[in-house]
Amino acid sequence: MLRRKLNLPDSPRNVLSDRPGNSGSVPGYELGEELEMLHPHGFGWTNEGETEPVEEEREEVNVRTRVNKDGSGPNLKNFLEEDEKRSDLEYELIQEEINLEKLQRIASTGIPDGGSLRATTWKLLLGYLPPARDLWQKVLSENRLKYSKLKDEYLLSPSRLSSGEKTPSLDEHGDGPLRRRDVSDEDHPLSLGETSVWHKYFEFTEIAEQIDRDLQRTHPDLKFFSSSGQKKKTQESMRNILLLFAKLNPTTHYVQGMNEVLAPIYYVFSTDPVEENAANAEADSFGCFVRLMSDSVDHFCQQLDNNSSVGIHSTLSRLQEMLKVNDEELWQHLEFTTKVNPQFYAFRWITLLLTQEFEFNTILRIWDSFLSHPSGVQDMLLRVCCAMLIHTKSRLLTGDFVANLYLLQHYPQVDIEYLLQVARDIIPETSTIRVSLD
Repeated sequence: MLRRKLNLPDSPRNVLSDRPGNSGSVPGYELGEELEMLHPHGFGWTNEGETEPVEEEREEVNVRTRVNKDGSGPNLKNFLEEDEKRSDLEYELIQEEINLEKLQRIASTGIPDGGSLRATTWKLLLGYLPPARDLWQKVLSENRLKYSKLKDEYLLSPSRLSSGEKTPSLDEHGDGPLRRRDVSDEDHPLSLGETSVWHKYFEFTEIAEQIDRDLQRTHPDLKFFSSSGQKKKTQESMRNILLLFAKLNPTTHYVQGMNEVLAPIYYVFSTDPVEENAANAEADSFGCFVRLMSDSVDHFCQQLDNNSSVGIHSTLSRLQEMLKVNDEELWQHLEFTTKVNPQFYAFRWITLLLTQEFEFNTILRIWDSFLSHPSGVQDMLLRVCCAMLIHTKSRLLTGDFVANLYLLQHYPQVDIEYLLQVARDIIPETSTIRVSLD
Protein backbone atom coordinates (compact mmCIF):
# COMPACT_ATOMS: atom_id res chain seq x y z
CA MET A 1 0.00 0.00 0.00
CA LEU A 2 2.76 2.43 0.94
CA ARG A 3 4.85 1.72 -2.14
CA ARG A 4 1.79 1.91 -4.39
CA LYS A 5 0.62 5.21 -2.92
CA LEU A 6 3.98 6.95 -3.27
CA ASN A 7 5.22 5.01 -6.32
CA LEU A 8 8.28 3.80 -4.45
CA PRO A 9 10.64 1.33 -6.10
CA ASP A 10 9.81 -2.34 -5.54
CA SER A 11 13.31 -3.06 -4.26
CA PRO A 12 14.48 -0.08 -2.20
CA ARG A 13 17.52 -1.89 -0.86
CA ASN A 14 18.98 -1.90 -4.38
CA VAL A 15 18.76 1.86 -4.62
CA LEU A 16 22.43 2.14 -3.66
CA SER A 17 23.94 -0.48 -5.90
CA ASP A 18 22.27 -0.73 -9.30
CA ARG A 19 22.73 2.86 -10.29
CA PRO A 20 25.13 3.25 -13.24
CA GLY A 21 23.35 5.62 -15.59
CA ASN A 22 20.35 5.81 -13.28
CA SER A 23 19.15 9.24 -12.24
CA GLY A 24 18.36 7.86 -8.80
CA SER A 25 15.01 9.65 -8.65
CA VAL A 26 11.89 7.77 -7.69
CA PRO A 27 9.04 7.99 -10.23
CA GLY A 28 6.16 9.95 -8.81
CA TYR A 29 8.01 11.11 -5.72
CA GLU A 30 11.23 12.95 -6.31
CA LEU A 31 13.23 15.64 -4.59
CA GLY A 32 16.34 17.72 -5.14
CA GLU A 33 18.02 21.09 -4.98
CA GLU A 34 21.12 22.54 -6.54
CA LEU A 35 24.39 22.82 -4.67
CA GLU A 36 26.11 26.16 -4.65
CA MET A 37 29.79 26.59 -3.86
CA LEU A 38 31.97 25.36 -1.06
CA HIS A 39 31.81 27.45 2.08
CA PRO A 40 34.64 27.66 4.55
CA HIS A 41 32.56 26.07 7.30
CA GLY A 42 30.72 23.39 5.41
CA PHE A 43 29.01 22.26 2.27
CA GLY A 44 25.67 23.63 1.20
CA TRP A 45 23.58 25.25 -1.46
CA THR A 46 21.50 28.39 -1.68
CA ASN A 47 19.95 30.61 -4.30
CA GLU A 48 22.32 32.78 -6.28
CA GLY A 49 22.54 36.32 -5.01
CA GLU A 50 21.32 35.55 -1.53
CA THR A 51 23.43 36.53 1.42
CA GLU A 52 24.71 33.67 3.50
CA PRO A 53 22.19 33.03 6.30
CA VAL A 54 23.17 33.78 9.84
CA GLU A 55 23.42 30.43 11.55
CA GLU A 56 21.31 30.20 14.67
CA GLU A 57 22.75 28.75 17.83
CA ARG A 58 22.37 24.98 17.64
CA GLU A 59 23.13 22.09 19.86
CA GLU A 60 26.21 20.31 18.61
CA VAL A 61 26.16 16.53 18.47
CA ASN A 62 29.72 15.56 17.65
CA VAL A 63 30.49 12.07 16.43
CA ARG A 64 33.71 10.65 17.82
CA THR A 65 35.05 8.48 15.05
CA ARG A 66 38.08 7.15 16.89
CA VAL A 67 38.75 6.18 20.47
CA ASN A 68 42.32 5.53 21.43
CA LYS A 69 43.30 2.34 23.25
CA ASP A 70 43.74 4.23 26.49
CA GLY A 71 40.27 5.72 26.20
CA SER A 72 41.48 9.23 25.37
CA GLY A 73 40.00 11.35 22.60
CA PRO A 74 41.06 11.70 18.96
CA ASN A 75 44.71 12.52 18.31
CA LEU A 76 46.33 14.59 15.58
CA LYS A 77 46.26 11.68 13.17
CA ASN A 78 42.50 11.38 13.60
CA PHE A 79 41.99 15.07 12.96
CA LEU A 80 44.05 14.85 9.79
CA GLU A 81 42.00 11.84 8.68
CA GLU A 82 38.79 13.77 9.33
CA ASP A 83 40.07 16.75 7.34
CA GLU A 84 41.02 14.54 4.41
CA LYS A 85 37.66 12.79 4.54
CA ARG A 86 35.85 16.14 4.58
CA SER A 87 37.82 17.28 1.54
CA ASP A 88 37.04 14.05 -0.32
CA LEU A 89 33.31 14.37 0.39
CA GLU A 90 33.20 18.03 -0.55
CA TYR A 91 34.95 17.24 -3.81
CA GLU A 92 32.53 14.42 -4.62
CA LEU A 93 29.48 16.53 -3.86
CA ILE A 94 30.39 19.30 -6.30
CA GLN A 95 30.68 16.95 -9.27
CA GLU A 96 28.05 17.30 -11.96
CA GLU A 97 27.37 13.55 -11.69
CA ILE A 98 27.84 12.04 -8.25
CA ASN A 99 29.75 8.76 -8.22
CA LEU A 100 27.54 6.86 -5.76
CA GLU A 101 29.93 3.95 -5.32
CA LYS A 102 32.73 6.32 -4.35
CA LEU A 103 30.36 8.27 -2.11
CA GLN A 104 29.41 5.03 -0.37
CA ARG A 105 33.04 4.16 0.28
CA ILE A 106 33.78 7.55 1.82
CA ALA A 107 30.57 7.73 3.87
CA SER A 108 31.04 4.21 5.23
CA THR A 109 34.09 5.43 7.16
CA GLY A 110 32.04 8.17 8.84
CA ILE A 111 30.80 11.56 7.67
CA PRO A 112 32.49 14.54 9.38
CA ASP A 113 30.27 16.84 11.44
CA GLY A 114 29.45 20.37 10.42
CA GLY A 115 28.02 21.96 7.32
CA SER A 116 25.61 20.11 5.07
CA LEU A 117 27.81 17.10 4.46
CA ARG A 118 25.77 14.50 6.33
CA ALA A 119 22.38 15.89 5.27
CA THR A 120 23.34 15.99 1.59
CA THR A 121 25.06 12.61 1.64
CA TRP A 122 22.16 10.86 3.40
CA LYS A 123 19.73 12.25 0.83
CA LEU A 124 21.88 10.90 -1.97
CA LEU A 125 22.39 7.50 -0.36
CA LEU A 126 18.66 7.10 0.24
CA GLY A 127 17.86 8.02 -3.35
CA TYR A 128 16.08 11.21 -2.31
CA LEU A 129 18.48 13.25 -4.45
CA PRO A 130 19.52 11.94 -7.88
CA PRO A 131 23.21 11.65 -8.79
CA ALA A 132 22.85 14.41 -11.40
CA ARG A 133 23.34 17.73 -9.60
CA ASP A 134 21.55 19.74 -12.25
CA LEU A 135 18.33 17.91 -11.30
CA TRP A 136 18.52 18.62 -7.58
CA GLN A 137 16.59 21.91 -7.63
CA LYS A 138 13.78 20.45 -9.74
CA VAL A 139 13.53 17.22 -7.78
CA LEU A 140 13.50 18.94 -4.38
CA SER A 141 10.90 21.48 -5.45
CA GLU A 142 8.59 18.81 -6.84
CA ASN A 143 8.77 16.62 -3.77
CA ARG A 144 8.38 19.45 -1.29
CA LEU A 145 5.28 20.55 -3.18
CA LYS A 146 3.98 16.99 -3.26
CA TYR A 147 4.46 16.66 0.50
CA SER A 148 2.51 19.87 1.03
CA LYS A 149 -0.36 18.49 -1.05
CA LEU A 150 -0.33 15.20 0.87
CA LYS A 151 -0.60 17.12 4.14
CA ASP A 152 -3.56 19.09 2.79
CA GLU A 153 -5.26 15.90 1.66
CA TYR A 154 -4.66 13.71 4.71
CA LEU A 155 -3.94 15.90 7.72
CA LEU A 156 -6.45 18.74 7.46
CA SER A 157 -9.78 18.13 9.17
CA PRO A 158 -12.90 18.24 6.96
CA SER A 159 -14.01 21.51 8.59
CA ARG A 160 -10.68 23.17 7.82
CA LEU A 161 -10.83 21.91 4.24
CA SER A 162 -14.34 23.34 3.76
CA SER A 163 -13.27 26.70 5.19
CA GLY A 164 -10.29 26.83 2.84
CA GLU A 165 -7.60 26.75 5.53
CA LYS A 166 -4.27 25.27 4.54
CA THR A 167 -2.27 25.21 7.77
CA PRO A 168 -2.81 22.21 10.08
CA SER A 169 -2.37 22.64 13.82
CA LEU A 170 -0.85 20.18 16.26
CA ASP A 171 -3.58 20.58 18.88
CA GLU A 172 -6.75 21.12 16.83
CA HIS A 173 -8.98 18.22 15.87
CA GLY A 174 -11.62 19.51 13.52
CA ASP A 175 -12.89 22.62 15.31
CA GLY A 176 -14.17 25.54 13.28
CA PRO A 177 -17.50 26.50 11.66
CA LEU A 178 -19.09 24.42 8.93
CA ARG A 179 -21.46 25.94 6.41
CA ARG A 180 -24.55 23.75 6.42
CA ARG A 181 -24.98 23.89 2.66
CA ASP A 182 -21.50 22.32 2.34
CA VAL A 183 -22.24 19.38 4.65
CA SER A 184 -24.12 16.30 3.48
CA ASP A 185 -25.70 13.84 5.91
CA GLU A 186 -22.87 11.43 5.10
CA ASP A 187 -20.20 14.00 5.97
CA HIS A 188 -21.74 15.35 9.15
CA PRO A 189 -19.28 15.16 12.13
CA LEU A 190 -21.69 12.87 13.98
CA SER A 191 -22.12 10.48 11.07
CA LEU A 192 -21.18 6.88 11.84
CA GLY A 193 -21.00 5.83 8.20
CA GLU A 194 -17.76 4.10 7.29
CA THR A 195 -17.42 6.23 4.17
CA SER A 196 -17.89 9.47 6.08
CA VAL A 197 -14.90 11.79 5.84
CA TRP A 198 -15.33 12.53 9.56
CA HIS A 199 -15.35 8.84 10.45
CA LYS A 200 -12.11 8.39 8.54
CA TYR A 201 -10.65 11.45 10.24
CA PHE A 202 -11.55 10.43 13.80
CA GLU A 203 -10.32 6.84 13.45
CA PHE A 204 -6.76 8.20 13.55
CA THR A 205 -7.30 10.19 16.75
CA GLU A 206 -5.99 7.37 18.93
CA ILE A 207 -2.94 6.95 16.69
CA ALA A 208 -2.25 10.69 16.87
CA GLU A 209 -2.42 10.57 20.66
CA GLN A 210 0.04 7.63 20.75
CA ILE A 211 2.43 9.55 18.51
CA ASP A 212 2.21 12.57 20.81
CA ARG A 213 3.04 10.44 23.85
CA ASP A 214 6.01 8.84 22.11
CA LEU A 215 7.36 12.18 20.92
CA GLN A 216 7.39 13.44 24.50
CA ARG A 217 9.83 10.60 25.29
CA THR A 218 12.06 11.04 22.23
CA HIS A 219 15.63 11.87 23.34
CA PRO A 220 14.61 14.05 26.31
CA ASP A 221 18.31 14.43 27.16
CA LEU A 222 19.00 16.44 23.99
CA LYS A 223 18.07 20.13 23.83
CA PHE A 224 17.01 19.79 20.21
CA PHE A 225 14.15 17.49 21.22
CA SER A 226 13.38 18.92 24.66
CA SER A 227 14.15 22.65 24.93
CA SER A 228 11.06 24.84 25.15
CA GLY A 229 11.96 26.89 22.10
CA GLN A 230 12.68 24.00 19.72
CA LYS A 231 10.50 21.27 21.20
CA LYS A 232 7.12 22.43 19.88
CA LYS A 233 8.32 22.85 16.29
CA THR A 234 10.21 19.55 16.35
CA GLN A 235 7.30 17.57 17.76
CA GLU A 236 4.77 19.15 15.40
CA SER A 237 6.87 18.35 12.34
CA MET A 238 7.62 14.80 13.47
CA ARG A 239 3.96 14.28 14.34
CA ASN A 240 2.92 15.35 10.84
CA ILE A 241 5.40 12.94 9.27
CA LEU A 242 4.41 9.95 11.42
CA LEU A 243 0.67 10.56 11.15
CA LEU A 244 0.88 10.98 7.38
CA PHE A 245 2.93 7.79 7.16
CA ALA A 246 0.27 5.95 9.20
CA LYS A 247 -2.53 7.16 6.93
CA LEU A 248 -0.65 6.21 3.77
CA ASN A 249 0.19 2.76 5.15
CA PRO A 250 -3.07 1.39 6.60
CA THR A 251 -1.71 -2.15 6.97
CA THR A 252 0.91 -1.04 9.46
CA HIS A 253 -0.36 2.36 10.61
CA TYR A 254 1.95 3.77 13.27
CA VAL A 255 3.90 1.45 15.56
CA GLN A 256 5.63 2.61 18.71
CA GLY A 257 9.31 3.10 17.96
CA MET A 258 8.92 4.67 14.54
CA ASN A 259 9.52 8.00 16.26
CA GLU A 260 12.99 6.79 17.23
CA VAL A 261 13.80 5.86 13.62
CA LEU A 262 12.63 9.26 12.39
CA ALA A 263 14.58 11.25 15.00
CA PRO A 264 18.11 10.99 13.48
CA ILE A 265 16.83 11.93 10.02
CA TYR A 266 14.88 14.94 11.24
CA TYR A 267 17.75 16.09 13.45
CA VAL A 268 20.31 15.93 10.62
CA PHE A 269 18.09 17.77 8.15
CA SER A 270 16.87 20.39 10.65
CA THR A 271 20.39 21.31 11.70
CA ASP A 272 21.55 21.82 8.12
CA PRO A 273 23.17 25.29 8.19
CA VAL A 274 21.67 26.16 4.82
CA GLU A 275 18.51 28.03 5.73
CA GLU A 276 16.36 26.81 2.83
CA ASN A 277 17.16 23.17 3.58
CA ALA A 278 16.47 23.54 7.31
CA ALA A 279 13.18 25.27 6.53
CA ASN A 280 12.12 22.26 4.45
CA ALA A 281 13.41 19.63 6.89
CA GLU A 282 9.91 18.25 7.48
CA ALA A 283 9.24 17.52 3.81
CA ASP A 284 12.73 16.15 3.21
CA SER A 285 12.58 14.01 6.35
CA PHE A 286 9.28 12.51 5.25
CA GLY A 287 10.68 11.54 1.87
CA CYS A 288 13.78 9.92 3.37
CA PHE A 289 11.84 8.29 6.22
CA VAL A 290 9.51 6.62 3.71
CA ARG A 291 12.46 5.29 1.74
CA LEU A 292 14.17 3.98 4.87
CA MET A 293 10.98 2.39 6.21
CA SER A 294 10.11 0.77 2.89
CA ASP A 295 13.11 -1.49 3.45
CA SER A 296 12.03 -2.51 6.96
CA VAL A 297 8.31 -1.79 7.25
CA ASP A 298 7.61 -5.56 7.34
CA HIS A 299 9.25 -5.64 10.77
CA PHE A 300 6.42 -3.47 12.10
CA CYS A 301 3.60 -5.49 10.50
CA GLN A 302 2.08 -7.84 13.08
CA GLN A 303 0.39 -9.94 10.39
CA LEU A 304 3.85 -10.97 9.12
CA ASP A 305 5.37 -11.84 12.49
CA ASN A 306 5.23 -15.57 11.87
CA ASN A 307 5.94 -15.49 8.15
CA SER A 308 8.84 -17.73 7.20
CA SER A 309 10.22 -15.46 4.48
CA VAL A 310 9.46 -11.92 5.62
CA GLY A 311 8.74 -10.12 8.87
CA ILE A 312 10.72 -9.74 12.07
CA HIS A 313 10.90 -13.47 12.90
CA SER A 314 12.51 -14.19 9.57
CA THR A 315 15.07 -11.45 10.17
CA LEU A 316 15.85 -12.74 13.64
CA SER A 317 16.43 -16.17 12.10
CA ARG A 318 18.88 -14.59 9.66
CA LEU A 319 20.77 -13.08 12.59
CA GLN A 320 20.99 -16.49 14.29
CA GLU A 321 22.25 -18.10 11.12
CA MET A 322 24.81 -15.32 10.63
CA LEU A 323 26.09 -15.83 14.18
CA LYS A 324 26.29 -19.59 13.65
CA VAL A 325 28.37 -19.11 10.49
CA ASN A 326 30.76 -16.66 12.15
CA ASP A 327 31.02 -18.03 15.70
CA GLU A 328 29.38 -21.40 16.25
CA GLU A 329 30.65 -21.64 19.82
CA LEU A 330 28.86 -18.46 20.85
CA TRP A 331 25.77 -19.46 18.88
CA GLN A 332 25.65 -22.82 20.69
CA HIS A 333 26.02 -21.12 24.08
CA LEU A 334 23.21 -18.62 23.47
CA GLU A 335 20.93 -21.07 21.67
CA PHE A 336 21.23 -24.16 23.88
CA THR A 337 23.16 -23.41 27.08
CA THR A 338 21.65 -20.14 28.29
CA LYS A 339 18.70 -20.15 25.85
CA VAL A 340 18.73 -16.39 25.36
CA ASN A 341 16.23 -16.03 22.56
CA PRO A 342 17.06 -13.16 20.14
CA GLN A 343 13.49 -11.95 20.49
CA PHE A 344 14.45 -10.77 23.98
CA TYR A 345 17.11 -8.34 22.78
CA ALA A 346 17.53 -8.25 18.97
CA PHE A 347 13.87 -7.45 18.29
CA ARG A 348 14.53 -3.92 19.55
CA TRP A 349 17.97 -3.75 17.91
CA ILE A 350 16.53 -4.51 14.48
CA THR A 351 13.18 -2.73 14.47
CA LEU A 352 14.63 0.51 15.87
CA LEU A 353 17.89 0.37 13.86
CA LEU A 354 19.95 0.39 17.09
CA THR A 355 18.66 3.86 18.07
CA GLN A 356 18.09 2.70 21.67
CA GLU A 357 21.43 0.98 22.19
CA PHE A 358 23.90 3.84 21.78
CA GLU A 359 24.27 7.54 22.43
CA PHE A 360 22.83 9.83 19.78
CA ASN A 361 26.20 10.86 18.36
CA THR A 362 27.15 7.20 17.92
CA ILE A 363 23.82 6.49 16.22
CA LEU A 364 24.63 9.04 13.54
CA ARG A 365 28.00 7.38 12.92
CA ILE A 366 26.43 3.91 12.71
CA TRP A 367 23.81 5.17 10.29
CA ASP A 368 26.56 6.50 8.00
CA SER A 369 27.57 2.85 7.58
CA PHE A 370 23.98 1.60 7.32
CA LEU A 371 22.99 3.99 4.55
CA SER A 372 26.21 3.58 2.59
CA HIS A 373 26.34 -0.21 2.54
CA PRO A 374 26.08 -1.49 -1.07
CA SER A 375 23.74 -4.35 -0.08
CA GLY A 376 21.37 -2.06 1.80
CA VAL A 377 20.56 -1.02 5.34
CA GLN A 378 19.21 -4.38 6.51
CA ASP A 379 22.31 -6.32 5.53
CA MET A 380 24.65 -3.95 7.36
CA LEU A 381 22.26 -3.82 10.32
CA LEU A 382 22.46 -7.60 10.77
CA ARG A 383 26.23 -7.49 10.43
CA VAL A 384 26.47 -4.89 13.20
CA CYS A 385 24.09 -6.89 15.42
CA CYS A 386 26.20 -10.01 14.89
CA ALA A 387 29.37 -8.02 15.62
CA MET A 388 27.79 -6.78 18.85
CA LEU A 389 27.34 -10.38 19.98
CA ILE A 390 30.85 -11.42 18.99
CA HIS A 391 32.36 -8.32 20.62
CA THR A 392 30.89 -9.36 24.00
CA LYS A 393 31.68 -13.06 23.53
CA SER A 394 33.93 -13.47 26.58
CA ARG A 395 31.29 -12.05 28.92
CA LEU A 396 28.47 -13.98 27.25
CA LEU A 397 30.30 -17.31 27.54
CA THR A 398 30.72 -16.86 31.29
CA GLY A 399 27.22 -15.55 31.91
CA ASP A 400 23.98 -17.31 32.68
CA PHE A 401 20.54 -16.46 31.25
CA VAL A 402 19.95 -13.48 33.54
CA ALA A 403 23.44 -11.99 33.18
CA ASN A 404 23.47 -12.37 29.40
CA LEU A 405 20.00 -10.97 28.94
CA TYR A 406 20.87 -7.92 31.03
CA LEU A 407 24.11 -7.40 29.10
CA LEU A 408 22.39 -7.53 25.73
CA GLN A 409 19.52 -5.31 26.83
CA HIS A 410 21.99 -2.76 28.26
CA TYR A 411 24.75 -2.92 25.69
CA PRO A 412 28.06 -1.54 27.02
CA GLN A 413 30.04 1.34 25.54
CA VAL A 414 32.40 0.23 22.78
CA ASP A 415 34.94 1.61 20.35
CA ILE A 416 32.43 2.11 17.56
CA GLU A 417 35.03 2.12 14.79
CA TYR A 418 36.34 -1.24 15.94
CA LEU A 419 32.78 -2.63 16.14
CA LEU A 420 31.99 -1.45 12.61
CA GLN A 421 35.20 -3.00 11.33
CA VAL A 422 34.17 -6.32 12.87
CA ALA A 423 30.78 -5.91 11.20
CA ARG A 424 32.36 -5.31 7.79
CA ASP A 425 34.37 -8.54 8.19
CA ILE A 426 31.31 -10.62 9.08
CA ILE A 427 30.54 -13.50 6.72
CA PRO A 428 26.89 -13.26 5.63
CA GLU A 429 24.64 -16.21 6.33
CA THR A 430 24.88 -18.77 3.54
CA SER A 431 22.36 -21.43 4.51
CA THR A 432 18.80 -21.31 3.24
CA ILE A 433 17.71 -23.30 6.29
CA ARG A 434 16.44 -20.97 8.99
CA VAL A 435 17.10 -21.62 12.65
CA SER A 436 13.87 -22.18 14.55
CA LEU A 437 12.96 -19.56 17.14
CA ASP A 438 10.49 -21.83 18.90
